[in-house]
Amino acid sequence: MTRIILGGCNGKMGHTVRSIVDENPDAEVIAGIDISEGDAKFPVFTDAGACNVDADVIIDFSAPAALDGILRLAVENNIPAVLCATGYSQDQLDDIEEASRRVAILRSANMSLGINILAKLVTEAAQVLADKGYDIEIVERHHNLKADAPSGTALILADAINSVLDPKYEYVYDRSERRMKRPKKEIGISAVRGGTIVGDHDVIFAGLDEVIELKHSAYSKAVFAKGAVGAALFLADKPAGMYSMKDVIG
Repeated sequence: MTRIILGGCNGKMGHTVRSIVDENPDAEVIAGIDISEGDAKFPVFTDAGACNVDADVIIDFSAPAALDGILRLAVENNIPAVLCATGYSQDQLDDIEEASRRVAILRSANMSLGINILAKLVTEAAQVLADKGYDIEIVERHHNLKADAPSGTALILADAINSVLDPKYEYVYDRSERRMKRPKKEIGISAVRGGTIVGDHDVIFAGLDEVIELKHSAYSKAVFAKGAVGAALFLADKPAGMYSMKDVIG
């Protein structure tokens, strides 16, 4: 049985993770961390530093503001941590990297198995199509409450593509002030915000007289929760280091 501490346990994603874990006989949420105690059946700590339960792994779906406490809890108690929040600053990313030298850390802006498979597919496509003159564009769509843009997932996909390109392509987020022909060595990234869209990501390879599109659509937050629980089960017994969903899917 893998014992989980759940950061952000009373938020929307926290409740979704709890329901996924309830259906998994190999996992159990034994404590939570949140700004309010809520109505959970397990103890909830409003301060990560006060969490004193023995656990095998942390799943954090809270917010960047909670990162310091989560990392301190993980490092001081040698508890691997799955970090699922988006919008970390560069200083926070550096803190995560430093913590991974002492404890196992898995960070992903998107825990969906499908998105991580898509990242592999677009990498393979880019290796063939970029040299053939195909232009590369990414369009992401999310609900109207999402604060950051572009999405962390769009950047995951762009980074996956760029990892196999030489020279590296420039990311372009806005062409409204440009009056020029589209350069070849760029990846355009566009963000749409509206309604209750959970998450859509299109990767477009546009060539001469043909277009190839690779697409992922999430219809509920359950896909992210399920991926996070799978990542936690994978990470629970791993040595210190930085891991990603690539390691989980193999």
